[in-house]
Amino acid sequence: MNSARHARERLMSWPGLTGGRASCGSEYCVRTGVQEIVHFHGEQEADVHLSRTMVARMLPALSESTALRTRDGSGWVTVRLDCGTDIDLLITLVSAALQAGPAVAEEDSAGLAADLCTHQRQYAA
Repeated sequence: MNSARHARERLMSWPGLTGGRASCGSEYCVRTGVQEIVHFHGEQEADVHLSRTMVARMLPALSESTALRTRDGSGWVTVRLDCGTDIDLLITLVSAALQAGPAVAEEDSAGLAADLCTHQRQYAA
């Protein structure tokens, strides 16, 4: 079983989370209500949507992991899913994303520029 599939299966056991196609065109995302929290890009990579404020606050800790990639001004964190501990890290970030949900909605309604996931940023340029 590939890492992304294993992570999806773990997340889909959580109450209140549903799966479907991502708005960026990726085959699979995990959402709560209408808010997309995780986009899976292939078998070894996922983007987690936190708030921009939360990413900025957590940046020193996030920067220490070789499995994570951040982009300036983005609320999305890319997780490279190479092993079981990377999946655990993804699960932890999803938990943080669920807690950040109101902050993400507030940022979205504040008129900030659209916060695109990694996949959207690559193909929008």
